[in-house]
Amino acid sequence: MQRRTFTLSIPSALLGLHGLAHAQDFPNKPIRYIVPVAAGGGSDMVGRTVTERWGKLLNQTFVVDNQGGGGGVIASQNTARAPADGYTLMQGYVATHGTSPATRQLPYDPVKDFTPIGMIGGTPNVLVINTDLPAKDFKQFVDYAKSQSGKLSYGSAGAGSLTHLTMELFKQQTGLEMTHVPYRGVAPAFTDLMGGQTQAMFPGLAAAMPHIKSGRARPLAVTGKARHPQIKDVPTLEELGLKGFDAMQWYGVVGPAGMPPAVVKRLNDTLNTVLKAPDLSEKLAVEAVEPMPMSAQQFGDYIKADLARWTRLARDRKIELTT
Repeated sequence: MQRRTFTLSIPSALLGLHGLAHAQDFPNKPIRYIVPVAAGGGSDMVGRTVTERWGKLLNQTFVVDNQGGGGGVIASQNTARAPADGYTLMQGYVATHGTSPATRQLPYDPVKDFTPIGMIGGTPNVLVINTDLPAKDFKQFVDYAKSQSGKLSYGSAGAGSLTHLTMELFKQQTGLEMTHVPYRGVAPAFTDLMGGQTQAMFPGLAAAMPHIKSGRARPLAVTGKARHPQIKDVPTLEELGLKGFDAMQWYGVVGPAGMPPAVVKRLNDTLNTVLKAPDLSEKLAVEAVEPMPMSAQQFGDYIKADLARWTRLARDRKIELTT
């Protein structure tokens, strides 16, 4: 019995040593970093800013591969099918691993088909209203919306988007009734908000800031656990009584399922070192993104919790999309 136990333990020991050796040698060639959007946008900027510094720390090149199309489906499928050796990573975000899987049937599993590497950071959504409304703060808006039940409308960047689901979560928790008007992107949604065709919206803070600064949109509250430094006078929904309302646009790094734990740890350790550099916060502030270093396990748990939140909401609000 003792001999049998010893014999069976050898392969696992050899596998452990092989994984450790692989991690010590990793990376010895360029890493492909898939960004599931076209080049030039905010998500692309986040990816390029982080990988430039990450590559220097790992003494290896990151090759950014923009794969837009299908709302992130193409990029997610290509990442899931890649070898699980650490040389293909993807910048997953709330759409690819949260809102889209919650509202659509997708050809990939956002949990089972990926290895979580680490969180990059997040930016809150902000409740903004048309400045012609007779409401100067959050309570006044809620009271006004209740007095106009069913008569107000809100815009979103599209059905199933974070801007859509965040407002539906808000309606669920406040009991408000407003009509959803989906647009093809956040820019036309803002045009109609400022023109008075819609009265409210829950965009990401980066998209909202130019309109807030110009005084053409009035911010009432932000999501997240703490106030955002760019709009310190705007309270969180948590402060205003909506407990647990911390939904946000987040960005993180994932790889194919089954990556060696030692490689994951090396990637996570170095990513977190990059995120803790003080000047990185200044760079990411352009997109109102605040770094959120996490362990791989914490990031994996975050993905599961965010997916569960939006799946539950989609079921409760009967949001099921076919495309």
